[in-house]
Amino acid sequence: MVVTVFLASLLGAMALGMPIAFALMVCGIALMMQMNMFDAQLIAQNTIDGADNFVLMAVPFFMLAGEFMNAGGLSRRIVNLAMALVGHIRGGLGFVAVFAAIIMASLSGSAAADTAAIGVLLIPMMKEAGYSVPRSAGLIAAGGIIAPVIPPSIAFVMFGVVAQVSITKLFMAGIVPGIMMGISILLAWMWVIRKDKLQASPRKSLAEIRHAAVDGIWALIMPLIIIVGLKMGIFTPTEAAVVAAVYALFVGMVVYREIKVSHLYGLLLNAGKITSVVMLLAGAAMVSSWLITVADLPGQLAEMLSPFMDNRILLMTIIMIVVVIVGTAMDMTPTILILTPVLIPVIKQAGIDPVYFGVVFVINNAIGLITPPVGTTLNVICGVAKVKMDEVIVGVMPFMIAELIVLALLVAFPALVLVPMRWFL
Repeated sequence: MVVTVFLASLLGAMALGMPIAFALMVCGIALMMQMNMFDAQLIAQNTIDGADNFVLMAVPFFMLAGEFMNAGGLSRRIVNLAMALVGHIRGGLGFVAVFAAIIMASLSGSAAADTAAIGVLLIPMMKEAGYSVPRSAGLIAAGGIIAPVIPPSIAFVMFGVVAQVSITKLFMAGIVPGIMMGISILLAWMWVIRKDKLQASPRKSLAEIRHAAVDGIWALIMPLIIIVGLKMGIFTPTEAAVVAAVYALFVGMVVYREIKVSHLYGLLLNAGKITSVVMLLAGAAMVSSWLITVADLPGQLAEMLSPFMDNRILLMTIIMIVVVIVGTAMDMTPTILILTPVLIPVIKQAGIDPVYFGVVFVINNAIGLITPPVGTTLNVICGVAKVKMDEVIVGVMPFMIAELIVLALLVAFPALVLVPMRWFL
C-alpha cells in the first residue's frame, strides 16, 4: 500500500504539471496521511535539513565555475585546441566535438552548459562543412552527458550526499567510465559517417598547433588541479568546487581578460538561479526520503526483489531498466534524489558496492538527459542548432545506443569501475 501511495501521489502531482520540488512535498504529505502522522512542522524541518548540508555547498561553486569557464573563454580555447589536433581528419569536426566534450566535462560538471558551449561553436562549422545538422546535434548532445560522469560532477555530489557515500571515491571512479562513454560515441560517429562525403578542414601547421596548445594551457590545467588535489588529499570535493570557481574567474579576468567586472553580477545571478532550483529539490527530496525510511519502503522493495538478490548482475540489470524508463520522463536531479534513498538499502543488502552503484546509476541518469520525450540536453541542443526535436532524436540514436552498451558492460563487469577507482585513490 505504501508503494502505491508513493507512486500515485508523485506521478499524479507531476501529471498535473506541478514542479518536481512541490510534487515531492505532496508525495511526502500523502505518505504522512496514509500513516496517520501528518505534521506540517516535520515537513518544514526536513526541507530545511535537506538543504542545510555542508557538502551541498559544492553545487553553487561548480555552477559558478561553469559560468566563469564559458564567459572567460576557456570553452572556446579547448575547442580550438581539439580543432588544431584532429580537425583535419575525415569527419574531424565530430572528433573535435567528442574530445572537447571530454575535456570540458572535467571542468564544469554540467551537461547542459557543455552541450550549449560546444554546440554554439561547432554546429555552424559542421553545417558549413556539409555535415548532417541533426546527426551533429545528436553527437554533441551525447558528448555533453559525459559531464555528470567525469569529475567534478554535480550529480555525484547529490548522490553522495543522499547515499552517504564518499564523493571523492565517486569522482575517482567516474574517470574511466566517462572516457569509455567518449570512446563509444567516437566509434559510433566513425560508423555513421563511413559513407558520407565530408569536407575536411586544412591540416594545421606545427606552429598553429603550438599556439592553440599554449593558448589553451590554462584551461587544461584546471582539471589536473582538481584531480591531483583530491587524490593527494589537499582539499575536499567542496573545497575543490571553490578552487575551480576561483581558478576559472582568475583565468577569465586576469589571463584571458574576457570577463569584465560588469559581467560578474550577471554570472553570479545565473549561477544563483540554477543553484536555487537544485537546493529546493534537495530540501523537498529530504521530506520524501525521511518518510520513505519511516514507511520502510526500501524493505518492501527488497522483499519484492528478493528472488534476484543472489544474482547481482540480474538485480543490477532490472534496476537499470527501471531507471532507463524513469529517465524518459524525469530529469536527472529529481531522479537521483527520489530513487537513491529507495535503492541504496537494497543495494547494500545485496552486497553491491555503493560507489560502483553510484557511478552506474549516474551514468544511467545521464543517458536519460538524451532520452525522449523529456531529454533536457536534447532540448538545449535543439535550441542551439535550430532543428526540430524529432530530427535530433533520430540523430542522437546511434550515440545513445553506444552509451547504453557501455552501461551494459559496466553492469556485467563491475571491475571496469572499481579497479581504476582503487588505482586513482
